[in-house]
Amino acid sequence: MAHARGHRNHDFVAAPRVRIRWLHAVLLGCVGLSVAAASAPAICEEKALLNVSYDPTRELYSDINILFADGYKSRTGAAVVIEQSHGGSSKQARSVIDGLKADVVTLALAWDIIAIERAGLIKPGWQEKLPYNSSPYTSTVGFLVRKGNPKNIKDWKDLTRAGVQVIVPNPKTSGAGRWAFLALWGATAQAKTYDFSTPAGLKDSLAAARSAAEFPIYKNAKSRAAIENFYNNHVPVLDTGARGSTVTFAQKQLGDVLLNWENELWLALDEFGKDKFEIVYPSSSVLGEPPVAVVDEVVDKKGTRDVAEAYVKFLYTSEAQETVAQHHYRPRDIEALKKHSEELPPIPLFTIDQSFGGWVKAHEAFFADGALFDQIYRPNTK
Repeated sequence: MAHARGHRNHDFVAAPRVRIRWLHAVLLGCVGLSVAAASAPAICEEKALLNVSYDPTRELYSDINILFADGYKSRTGAAVVIEQSHGGSSKQARSVIDGLKADVVTLALAWDIIAIERAGLIKPGWQEKLPYNSSPYTSTVGFLVRKGNPKNIKDWKDLTRAGVQVIVPNPKTSGAGRWAFLALWGATAQAKTYDFSTPAGLKDSLAAARSAAEFPIYKNAKSRAAIENFYNNHVPVLDTGARGSTVTFAQKQLGDVLLNWENELWLALDEFGKDKFEIVYPSSSVLGEPPVAVVDEVVDKKGTRDVAEAYVKFLYTSEAQETVAQHHYRPRDIEALKKHSEELPPIPLFTIDQSFGGWVKAHEAFFADGALFDQIYRPNTK
């Protein structure tokens, strides 16, 4: 986890698209604090929120926080200071359970918020309080290869070819690592996909998820064999979070392929130049749904429920959805998604709810202590 408190930057300048020297921040210790605040004279009237998030969202929430604080002050007259904390999603959830006073959590997958709910800090039913499973945007998992694609990586099966090395975060600690695991498993099993760039595709996927009752994908022998081969023979290092894997691939020059969140692939292009890397979209992938929730136990004690609830609702506004797209996340607003379709092209996606029966089942089958990943992963064989 990277977290710092007490730092206030009142000179932060809002811009349509702020390019952050993100690698520099990581190498200095991943200090994930930024402030979206009003002017100094109003400091005594400030409200303070802590947003505990996952690894790659530093830049996104830096911009979101500025927009929200400006709008909140214009509506209410009150200034808001929003602190950020970033790290591997599961590690972040553990920190909240252990006492980190998050007003809101914006994590990489629903299981991590379910874990906080089970600790008694978030009330049951949180995922129904906001649209689309409380996930205001989506993402997916793709490939980043070196310029010219020297290993000719085109689809999932190419990741397990002889001599191919893949950089991917650890599914035991990272949300991106878990989505990548599920993406490889589901693609190998040829899970049913949908086109989420159309209203019909979104509607059909939601209906299919609600009616799904059986999940034979867990018994797919080809998927298990592919997963076992992949992690034991093609992954030289497992970083704890998504950003660490990007640094390992893009800056340390390890591996032939980076398997990561789509926004991390684009950030690598933005940071290092399109003459260094290429993005490859596989024939199908998983719909990643990073959810958000208010931490009831904390906001009720601090008296910040009103501003915390306003903050998570703001993520669905057209202003926030446009910012989401500018940072290479896929907005729920289909018109905003179409506007950015050149960088966020349609790709057939399968869902965890329909294919795997949701995060509770997937966690218990694959990622819990002693579950499938622990059974198959042999780190000393590489």
